[in-house]
Amino acid sequence: MKQFILYAVSLLSFNLWAAQVEITNATVREPLPGKSLSAGYFSLHNKGPAPVALVSVNSNNFGAIELHTHKMVGGMMQMTEIDQIVIEPGQQVHLQPGGLHLMLFRPVQKISLGQQVQLRLQWSDGTSQEVQASVTRIPKQ
Repeated sequence: MKQFILYAVSLLSFNLWAAQVEITNATVREPLPGKSLSAGYFSLHNKGPAPVALVSVNSNNFGAIELHTHKMVGGMMQMTEIDQIVIEPGQQVHLQPGGLHLMLFRPVQKISLGQQVQLRLQWSDGTSQEVQASVTRIPKQ
């Protein structure tokens, strides 16, 4: 019984930690004409007392979503999938072009400028948070 109580208390503590991650500036890029993928960005601020890791993101609007980063490989910048994004206590992590970001594949329906897309973030402690992301244009280069 003692082990069960300790387990329940630890789960409750972890749940409180993930709930203390503030998510701001959530956007999803409008796919380019004829393309079936997009990118997503937001900022995360861990206001809790322990590290927490973002382990996946899903949405009813897309067939699949992956966590990605950019790495220098052989003198060339390459985009690679990653397993998680760790946010230390008090740390802010920004998903942005050229760095950490979401890759969103196979939209279920047309994603239009100004639309709101619901994203569900899954944390390493088993909890999840929902956020509304605004669909924005890809900036002109």
